[in-house]
This record gives sequence, C-alpha cells and structure tokens, in this order.
Amino acid sequence: MSAQGRARILIVDDTPFNIELLAGFLAPAYDVDTATSGEKALEIVGASTPDLVLLDIVMPGMDGFEVCRRIKADERTADIPVIFITALDDVAAETRGLELGAIDFIAKPFNPAVVRARVANHIALREAARLREDVERIMRHDLKSPLTTVLSLPQLMLMDANLTQPQRDMLQRIEDAGYTLLAMTNLSTTLFRMERGVYELRPEKMDLAVVARKVMTGFAETAEMRGIGLRLLVDGRDDCPFFPWMGEELLCHSMLANLVGNALDASPRREDVLVSIGARPEGGVRIDIINNGDVAPELKGRFFEKYATAGKTRGTGLGTYSARLIARAHGGDIEMKCGAGTVEVSVFLPA
Repeated sequence: MSAQGRARILIVDDTPFNIELLAGFLAPAYDVDTATSGEKALEIVGASTPDLVLLDIVMPGMDGFEVCRRIKADERTADIPVIFITALDDVAAETRGLELGAIDFIAKPFNPAVVRARVANHIALREAARLREDVERIMRHDLKSPLTTVLSLPQLMLMDANLTQPQRDMLQRIEDAGYTLLAMTNLSTTLFRMERGVYELRPEKMDLAVVARKVMTGFAETAEMRGIGLRLLVDGRDDCPFFPWMGEELLCHSMLANLVGNALDASPRREDVLVSIGARPEGGVRIDIINNGDVAPELKGRFFEKYATAGKTRGTGLGTYSARLIARAHGGDIEMKCGAGTVEVSVFLPA
C-alpha cells in the first residue's frame, strides 16, 4: 500500500502489449509496477512488496509457476496474492497453479470488467485480513497489561510462607486461568498465520508434563461437577514430574486444552478421561487423550476439519482443527481412532 493509500499491483508478462493493456485497466485505481521477466518480477517483489501480483504463466526463462513458487517459499512475501494470467485452457495447469498458492486465474483475451472485479475482490480480501491482524494485535497489546497483573500477583502471593494449602491451590488456579487467557489472546492471529503457512515457530525449552497438569487443573472443577475423573500418566507413571521438550508452551497449552475439553464434553458421567505422555520407540513424543464414548458417524471422516461439530449446541468446530494446526506447526501430526466405546486422539510430535 502506497503512502496515498492506493494498493500496488505488479503486472508480469513478457509481452509489452499485454502489460500496457492491463495497466490501462488498473492504473486509475492502483499504483502499477511492471516486469517482463520472472527474474525482474522477483527483484521488484523483494524490494517493494506489492499488494497483488498478476503473473503470466508462459514466459521465456523462468516461467510463472517458478516465480509463484519462489514468492510463496519466502515467508516475507508468502502472503502476497498471486493471480495467473494465461491463454492456457488446461485444467492441469490451473491445478498446478492453485497448488503453488495462486488464488485465481484471468484468461486471455482480457475482459476489462472481469480484470477490475477480480483484482478489487482480492485486494479487499487482503485488506480485510490486514485489518483483522491489526485489530487483534491491538487487542493483544491492550489485554497483556492486565493479564500480566493476573499472572504476577499470584506468583508474589505464593511466596508468603503463611498461606494454607487451600489458599495456595486457589492462587495456583488463578495463575493457570491467566495463562489460559494469555494463550487465547495470542492464538487467533497465530492460527490465521498457520492457515496461510507463514507462521514462524519459536520453540523453547518447556515441560509437557507441567503444561498438561495446568490444563487438567483448569478443568478440575468442571470434571468434578460432571463426576468425571481426570488422570495424567507421564511415561506410564502417575508420579513422573517432568517431560522436557522443545516447543511453544502457550501453543501446546492451547492444543491440549482443546483436546481435553473435547474429551470431557464427550465423556459419560462417572467415567475417566486419560491423558498419557510418553516417548515413542522410533523417536519423538506421543500424547494420547482417551475417553469413553463414541464419535458421531457424520463427524468421523472430518473430525479435524474446520467447523466440524456434532451434538454440541455451543460447539464451534474449531478445537480439533486448531489442535491439528498447532501439532503440524511443530512438525508433528494428530489422528483419531474410535471403537469399542472408546475415543483416542493421538498427537505425534518430533523429538
């Protein structure tokens, strides 16, 4: 976006006539840059970051597919929308372009109204995404100050040696709730970036067992009211206090909170929900969340899909979807198996 608030469009085509034609359609509403080769296009993208790229497929030297691949492979430019412009009437070419990250195609010969409408639509979508990120960034900034107080005061009060154990337990629950709120505050934009494949993971030393205990402490009251037991096993033991790992703690907290919360919702009363953390024989980590019950038939094939839900009046269908995004962002994956009255969700993480 230029200083005057106009979006910047990059037109890439080896035919000057096509460039002049497209620039004539778009220049009244946008700032237009042009390139007649893939190499020049990448040079401009790296220097000025256009808001949208109109990219010819068939060009001498570096073709449009390779230009698109390189744009999408660089995290600095991966979110720039790319629209292919082509005379190809080829489903395979269109499929390949979409797989590389293009968002649309415009066919030659050009229809001025179609070109303007498609460019305007995708610029509007990009601006909406930016606005969403800006609003959420402001919200995170404004919420972090009071959340810092929520987190720090219990830690200070717990230093008092005169507190009773019930008082310590209550302060610990306040601190855990603060961490949950902080995770939720950070999560929305993070998931949005994961969906677009541009999230940069920042792993640090953490303890999966400690995170799991915080999650289960947060659900303790809900589980007690429903008569459901919560049990944590670490390396097959109830008394194993530590399980060090490299990852993002708040993301892991959110992932486990979603999965444990789902298991609680699905579990019959007077039954147990088991969380098991352990090393895999072939390397890496396995986390199992197991509850009694079953998965609705219409949900089994799309358990981790966005907005997939069944039987919950207040369910959003985002819990398992976000859990899978987080697992994959860490280089792992997640699966669900059900049968014989048991549902088992397994998270596989790298070493």
